[in-house]
Amino acid sequence: MPGDLGILVFGGLVAGMLAGTLGIGGGSVLVPLMVYIGFTPINAIGTSSLAILLTSLSGSIQNWRMGYIDWRKISLLGLPALLAAQLGAALAQYIPDHWLLFGFAAMMLTNIYLVGLKQQLMGSKLITPSTARNTLSSAITGSLAGLVAGLVGVGGGAIMVPLQMLLLGETIKVAIQTSLGVVVLTAVSATIGHSINGHVLFSQGLILGIGGLFGAQLGTRYLPKLPDTVISNLFRLTLFLTAIYSFSQGIIKLVGN
Repeated sequence: MPGDLGILVFGGLVAGMLAGTLGIGGGSVLVPLMVYIGFTPINAIGTSSLAILLTSLSGSIQNWRMGYIDWRKISLLGLPALLAAQLGAALAQYIPDHWLLFGFAAMMLTNIYLVGLKQQLMGSKLITPSTARNTLSSAITGSLAGLVAGLVGVGGGAIMVPLQMLLLGETIKVAIQTSLGVVVLTAVSATIGHSINGHVLFSQGLILGIGGLFGAQLGTRYLPKLPDTVISNLFRLTLFLTAIYSFSQGIIKLVGN
Protein backbone atom coordinates (compact mmCIF):
# COMPACT_ATOMS: atom_id res chain seq x y z
CA MET A 1 0.00 0.00 0.00
CA PRO A 2 2.65 2.65 0.94
CA GLY A 3 4.58 2.03 -2.28
CA ASP A 4 1.43 2.48 -4.31
CA LEU A 5 0.28 5.66 -2.57
CA GLY A 6 1.78 7.98 -5.18
CA ILE A 7 0.31 5.93 -8.02
CA LEU A 8 -3.14 6.00 -6.42
CA VAL A 9 -3.07 9.76 -5.86
CA PHE A 10 -1.82 10.46 -9.38
CA GLY A 11 -4.31 8.00 -10.89
CA GLY A 12 -7.15 9.64 -9.01
CA LEU A 13 -6.06 13.08 -10.20
CA VAL A 14 -5.94 11.98 -13.86
CA ALA A 15 -9.26 10.14 -13.56
CA GLY A 16 -10.83 13.25 -12.03
CA MET A 17 -9.63 15.46 -14.87
CA LEU A 18 -11.05 13.00 -17.39
CA ALA A 19 -14.31 12.86 -15.44
CA GLY A 20 -14.74 16.62 -15.55
CA THR A 21 -13.69 16.91 -19.18
CA LEU A 22 -15.29 13.79 -20.65
CA GLY A 23 -18.22 13.08 -18.30
CA ILE A 24 -16.93 9.66 -17.26
CA GLY A 25 -16.56 8.82 -13.59
CA GLY A 26 -12.96 7.73 -14.14
CA GLY A 27 -13.44 3.97 -13.92
CA SER A 28 -12.13 3.49 -17.46
CA VAL A 29 -8.76 4.64 -16.06
CA LEU A 30 -9.00 3.48 -12.44
CA VAL A 31 -9.92 -0.17 -13.04
CA PRO A 32 -6.95 -0.90 -15.38
CA LEU A 33 -4.65 1.09 -13.06
CA MET A 34 -5.67 -0.91 -9.98
CA VAL A 35 -5.34 -4.21 -11.85
CA TYR A 36 -1.84 -3.10 -12.90
CA ILE A 37 -0.70 -2.51 -9.29
CA GLY A 38 -2.09 -5.82 -8.07
CA PHE A 39 -5.79 -5.49 -7.24
CA THR A 40 -8.04 -8.37 -8.24
CA PRO A 41 -10.48 -7.30 -10.98
CA ILE A 42 -13.49 -7.59 -8.65
CA ASN A 43 -11.80 -5.47 -5.95
CA ALA A 44 -10.69 -2.96 -8.57
CA ILE A 45 -14.29 -2.68 -9.77
CA GLY A 46 -15.74 -2.28 -6.28
CA THR A 47 -13.09 0.19 -5.09
CA SER A 48 -13.41 2.16 -8.31
CA SER A 49 -17.10 2.73 -7.53
CA LEU A 50 -16.22 4.53 -4.29
CA ALA A 51 -13.57 6.70 -5.97
CA ILE A 52 -15.99 7.50 -8.79
CA LEU A 53 -18.59 8.66 -6.27
CA LEU A 54 -16.23 11.27 -4.83
CA THR A 55 -14.90 12.34 -8.23
CA SER A 56 -18.27 12.70 -9.93
CA LEU A 57 -19.73 14.52 -6.95
CA SER A 58 -16.92 17.07 -7.08
CA GLY A 59 -17.36 17.65 -10.82
CA SER A 60 -21.16 17.86 -10.56
CA ILE A 61 -21.01 20.46 -7.81
CA GLN A 62 -18.74 22.56 -10.01
CA ASN A 63 -21.09 22.14 -13.01
CA TRP A 64 -24.02 23.18 -10.79
CA ARG A 65 -22.20 26.30 -9.70
CA MET A 66 -21.54 27.16 -13.35
CA GLY A 67 -25.23 26.62 -14.26
CA TYR A 68 -24.73 23.50 -16.41
CA ILE A 69 -26.94 21.05 -14.49
CA ASP A 70 -30.36 20.00 -15.83
CA TRP A 71 -32.05 18.17 -12.94
CA ARG A 72 -34.90 16.82 -15.09
CA LYS A 73 -32.48 15.09 -17.46
CA ILE A 74 -30.47 13.72 -14.56
CA SER A 75 -33.58 12.25 -12.90
CA LEU A 76 -34.81 10.62 -16.12
CA LEU A 77 -31.46 8.92 -16.61
CA GLY A 78 -30.54 8.42 -12.98
CA LEU A 79 -33.55 6.65 -11.50
CA PRO A 80 -33.39 3.58 -13.77
CA ALA A 81 -29.61 3.64 -13.44
CA LEU A 82 -29.85 3.29 -9.66
CA LEU A 83 -31.77 0.03 -9.91
CA ALA A 84 -29.69 -1.39 -12.73
CA ALA A 85 -26.41 -0.69 -10.89
CA GLN A 86 -27.53 -2.97 -8.06
CA LEU A 87 -28.16 -5.76 -10.55
CA GLY A 88 -24.74 -5.27 -12.13
CA ALA A 89 -22.96 -5.33 -8.75
CA ALA A 90 -24.77 -8.54 -7.81
CA LEU A 91 -23.85 -10.26 -11.10
CA ALA A 92 -20.18 -9.18 -11.08
CA GLN A 93 -19.17 -11.58 -8.30
CA TYR A 94 -20.23 -14.59 -10.37
CA ILE A 95 -18.21 -13.71 -13.48
CA PRO A 96 -14.59 -14.91 -13.86
CA ASP A 97 -11.88 -12.23 -13.75
CA HIS A 98 -10.85 -12.59 -17.39
CA TRP A 99 -14.43 -12.21 -18.61
CA LEU A 100 -14.87 -9.05 -16.54
CA LEU A 101 -11.78 -7.61 -18.23
CA PHE A 102 -12.91 -8.72 -21.70
CA GLY A 103 -16.34 -7.21 -21.07
CA PHE A 104 -14.76 -3.95 -19.95
CA ALA A 105 -12.66 -3.80 -23.14
CA ALA A 106 -15.65 -4.64 -25.35
CA MET A 107 -17.70 -1.87 -23.76
CA MET A 108 -14.96 0.69 -24.43
CA LEU A 109 -14.74 -0.30 -28.12
CA THR A 110 -18.54 -0.26 -28.49
CA ASN A 111 -18.65 3.28 -27.19
CA ILE A 112 -16.02 4.41 -29.67
CA TYR A 113 -18.31 3.11 -32.42
CA LEU A 114 -21.36 4.87 -30.94
CA VAL A 115 -19.60 8.24 -30.83
CA GLY A 116 -18.58 7.82 -34.47
CA LEU A 117 -22.11 6.77 -35.43
CA LYS A 118 -23.54 9.90 -33.81
CA GLN A 119 -21.27 12.08 -35.93
CA GLN A 120 -22.40 10.26 -39.08
CA LEU A 121 -26.05 10.87 -38.15
CA MET A 122 -25.57 14.54 -37.30
CA GLY A 123 -28.59 16.46 -38.56
CA SER A 124 -30.68 13.33 -39.07
CA LYS A 125 -34.21 13.03 -37.71
CA LEU A 126 -33.01 9.89 -35.94
CA ILE A 127 -31.40 12.08 -33.27
CA THR A 128 -34.31 14.48 -32.71
CA PRO A 129 -36.79 12.24 -30.85
CA SER A 130 -40.23 13.24 -29.59
CA THR A 131 -40.84 13.81 -25.89
CA ALA A 132 -42.27 10.30 -25.39
CA ARG A 133 -39.39 8.71 -27.25
CA ASN A 134 -36.99 10.95 -25.38
CA THR A 135 -38.29 9.61 -22.06
CA LEU A 136 -38.02 6.01 -23.24
CA SER A 137 -34.53 6.60 -24.61
CA SER A 138 -33.50 8.16 -21.29
CA ALA A 139 -34.76 5.11 -19.38
CA ILE A 140 -32.90 2.74 -21.71
CA THR A 141 -29.71 4.81 -21.55
CA GLY A 142 -29.83 5.08 -17.76
CA SER A 143 -30.53 1.38 -17.29
CA LEU A 144 -27.62 0.33 -19.51
CA ALA A 145 -25.30 2.81 -17.80
CA GLY A 146 -26.30 1.57 -14.34
CA LEU A 147 -25.88 -2.08 -15.29
CA VAL A 148 -22.42 -1.40 -16.70
CA ALA A 149 -21.49 0.70 -13.65
CA GLY A 150 -22.21 -2.14 -11.27
CA LEU A 151 -20.83 -4.85 -13.52
CA VAL A 152 -17.45 -3.49 -14.62
CA GLY A 153 -16.73 -0.65 -12.22
CA VAL A 154 -17.21 2.45 -14.34
CA GLY A 155 -19.53 5.27 -13.40
CA GLY A 156 -21.63 4.69 -16.51
CA GLY A 157 -20.63 7.89 -18.29
CA ALA A 158 -18.54 5.96 -20.79
CA ILE A 159 -21.73 4.43 -22.16
CA MET A 160 -24.12 7.29 -21.32
CA VAL A 161 -22.30 9.98 -23.30
CA PRO A 162 -22.45 8.12 -26.66
CA LEU A 163 -26.07 7.03 -26.09
CA GLN A 164 -27.18 10.53 -25.04
CA MET A 165 -25.65 11.85 -28.23
CA LEU A 166 -27.13 9.10 -30.39
CA LEU A 167 -30.61 8.61 -28.86
CA LEU A 168 -31.30 12.01 -27.28
CA GLY A 169 -29.64 14.23 -29.86
CA GLU A 170 -27.45 16.06 -27.32
CA THR A 171 -24.15 17.74 -28.09
CA ILE A 172 -21.11 16.11 -26.55
CA LYS A 173 -20.66 18.91 -23.99
CA VAL A 174 -24.28 18.73 -22.77
CA ALA A 175 -24.09 14.93 -22.67
CA ILE A 176 -20.91 15.10 -20.58
CA GLN A 177 -22.34 17.59 -18.08
CA THR A 178 -25.56 15.60 -17.64
CA SER A 179 -23.87 12.21 -17.47
CA LEU A 180 -21.53 13.32 -14.70
CA GLY A 181 -24.56 14.13 -12.54
CA VAL A 182 -26.06 10.71 -13.25
CA VAL A 183 -22.72 9.06 -12.45
CA VAL A 184 -23.10 10.32 -8.86
CA LEU A 185 -26.28 8.24 -8.54
CA THR A 186 -24.90 5.12 -10.24
CA ALA A 187 -21.75 5.29 -8.12
CA VAL A 188 -23.77 5.47 -4.89
CA SER A 189 -25.78 2.43 -5.92
CA ALA A 190 -22.78 0.44 -7.16
CA THR A 191 -20.70 1.28 -4.07
CA ILE A 192 -23.45 0.06 -1.75
CA GLY A 193 -23.85 -3.15 -3.76
CA HIS A 194 -20.13 -3.91 -3.86
CA SER A 195 -19.69 -2.98 -0.18
CA ILE A 196 -22.33 -5.53 0.80
CA ASN A 197 -20.38 -8.16 -1.15
CA GLY A 198 -17.03 -7.12 0.40
CA HIS A 199 -15.43 -5.83 -2.80
CA VAL A 200 -14.63 -2.25 -1.72
CA LEU A 201 -11.21 -1.39 -0.25
CA PHE A 202 -12.15 1.82 1.50
CA SER A 203 -8.75 3.36 2.27
CA GLN A 204 -7.54 2.94 -1.31
CA GLY A 205 -10.87 4.13 -2.69
CA LEU A 206 -10.73 7.28 -0.56
CA ILE A 207 -7.17 8.04 -1.71
CA LEU A 208 -8.22 7.68 -5.35
CA GLY A 209 -11.33 9.75 -4.70
CA ILE A 210 -9.46 12.60 -3.03
CA GLY A 211 -7.13 12.87 -6.02
CA GLY A 212 -10.21 12.79 -8.23
CA LEU A 213 -11.84 15.64 -6.28
CA PHE A 214 -9.13 18.05 -7.40
CA GLY A 215 -8.89 16.66 -10.94
CA ALA A 216 -12.64 16.96 -11.52
CA GLN A 217 -12.58 20.62 -10.50
CA LEU A 218 -9.96 21.31 -13.16
CA GLY A 219 -11.76 19.27 -15.84
CA THR A 220 -15.17 20.91 -15.41
CA ARG A 221 -13.64 24.40 -15.52
CA TYR A 222 -11.88 23.76 -18.85
CA LEU A 223 -14.62 21.73 -20.59
CA PRO A 224 -16.61 24.76 -21.90
CA LYS A 225 -13.44 26.20 -23.44
CA LEU A 226 -12.51 23.15 -25.52
CA PRO A 227 -13.78 22.55 -29.11
CA ASP A 228 -16.21 19.65 -29.53
CA THR A 229 -13.86 17.88 -31.96
CA VAL A 230 -11.02 17.94 -29.43
CA ILE A 231 -13.26 16.52 -26.70
CA SER A 232 -14.64 13.83 -29.01
CA ASN A 233 -11.18 12.70 -30.14
CA LEU A 234 -9.84 12.69 -26.57
CA PHE A 235 -12.86 10.68 -25.43
CA ARG A 236 -12.34 8.03 -28.10
CA LEU A 237 -8.58 7.86 -27.55
CA THR A 238 -9.07 7.29 -23.82
CA LEU A 239 -11.56 4.50 -24.47
CA PHE A 240 -9.31 2.84 -27.05
CA LEU A 241 -6.21 2.80 -24.85
CA THR A 242 -8.07 1.40 -21.85
CA ALA A 243 -9.73 -1.23 -24.06
CA ILE A 244 -6.37 -2.47 -25.34
CA TYR A 245 -4.89 -2.62 -21.85
CA SER A 246 -7.92 -4.38 -20.34
CA PHE A 247 -8.00 -6.94 -23.15
CA SER A 248 -4.30 -7.72 -22.67
CA GLN A 249 -4.84 -8.17 -18.92
CA GLY A 250 -7.76 -10.48 -19.65
CA ILE A 251 -5.53 -12.62 -21.86
CA ILE A 252 -2.93 -12.81 -19.07
CA LYS A 253 -5.59 -13.89 -16.56
CA LEU A 254 -7.00 -16.49 -18.96
CA VAL A 255 -3.60 -17.99 -19.76
CA GLY A 256 -2.69 -17.97 -16.06
CA ASN A 257 -5.72 -20.08 -15.30
